[in-house]
Amino acid sequence: MNMSSSIVRILMLFGLMSFGCVLALSAQNGVPAPPQSQPVALVGGTVHPISGGPIENGTVIFEGGKLTYVGGQSSPPAGAKVIDVTGKHVFPGLFEANSQLGLTEIQSVPATIDTGEVGDINPNVKAQVAINPDSELLPVTRAGGVLLAVSAPSGGLISGRSAVIQLDGWTYEELAILPVSAMHLTWPGGGGGRRGGGPRRAPGSEEGPKPDERLRELNQFFADARAYREQRLNPVAQQSFDLRLESMADLLDRKIPLVVQANRLADIQGAVAFAVEQNLRLVILGGYDAPHCADLLKKHDVPVIVSAVYRLPQRASDPYDHAYTLPKRLHEAGVKFCISCTDRSETWNTRNLPFEAGTAVAYGLPAEEALKAITLYPAQIFAVDNRVGSLEVGKDATLFVSSASPLDARSKIEQAFIQGRSVDLSNKQTRLYDKYSEKYRQLKARGQ
Repeated sequence: MNMSSSIVRILMLFGLMSFGCVLALSAQNGVPAPPQSQPVALVGGTVHPISGGPIENGTVIFEGGKLTYVGGQSSPPAGAKVIDVTGKHVFPGLFEANSQLGLTEIQSVPATIDTGEVGDINPNVKAQVAINPDSELLPVTRAGGVLLAVSAPSGGLISGRSAVIQLDGWTYEELAILPVSAMHLTWPGGGGGRRGGGPRRAPGSEEGPKPDERLRELNQFFADARAYREQRLNPVAQQSFDLRLESMADLLDRKIPLVVQANRLADIQGAVAFAVEQNLRLVILGGYDAPHCADLLKKHDVPVIVSAVYRLPQRASDPYDHAYTLPKRLHEAGVKFCISCTDRSETWNTRNLPFEAGTAVAYGLPAEEALKAITLYPAQIFAVDNRVGSLEVGKDATLFVSSASPLDARSKIEQAFIQGRSVDLSNKQTRLYDKYSEKYRQLKARGQ
């Protein structure tokens, strides 16, 4: 989203990047997979469509990047590549609903962070165009079965627009399956979705505008955007072009949702009231107190993105496991939800998404709901469930083969496909493992 990230990418390409000392960012061993060239049939494994029950000794066939058969035993088409997955499990790609994949790399190196723009109101920011397809975080994440993600900007009051991406491709255009998926906003005074609770201000720092002042600013901006929209739609009126106001069109037309970071009860209620007044589609991100206003959320069809299961209680009076049981309580209350792995400042932990869902299972969420919460439900929230989120004929062949349920930390992701392309599961961490395993082997051979 700014020039620094483009410069860093060029320097990375030629191996010239230096920040006082040489900082080497190794490139991926593998290259993005070529398009699927022949039908592929996965046979003999347990197929988990997610939209339906498991299929023992099932078959999954895909061609041209699309699923053509999901069911029991079936004869593969002529010329198909048949892969025996007997004893294995086939799942749709996991979906991270809240990340900054491709927008951030190394927290201690500011030039590798391209997550936001200067200013408080930036609806014109479009995360897709800033995504770095060569990020080391992409292969590490997809090695854990997370093949899809929302990559979103942050900062300010209105942060900008996110994109739904698949984690393999040469360019940001190839990565994005939905270039604009939502507008993102931090509720005034709400503190967002940090693991430890609300925002922290440095000692002695000046306080910013008060929440009521910010809310008035927000309402005024939406009023300006609606007035601009009406003028633009009037063929007679002369209206000068304004990029920020123009970027609000899809949101005001309810084509995309407004994702609001809010955890406290009052902030969630305020966000719902604002969305109803403005006639917007709303998604709550964080949702720590969401069960306390479940009826309100259900009444207005507001889903919740649980920003992390691993986070601290926000109040001293809360039970230690309050965050761990949040998905279960939302499920029991009938609130639509999905599970995210991290707040955006910890994007490198996105690979742990299935384990966050597994912890929710340990604290009472049914396992089938946990799987839906990291596959089908986020796809539904961001309106891409016609393409991903479950294994159904006609959808993208974005899936993986594992030794067991991905909710089990002992499971191993053995193969992965994105739009039918067999993707490389090696990454910086596996290369380091191989490197030092060889070092140990050599030392052992020398008797050291």
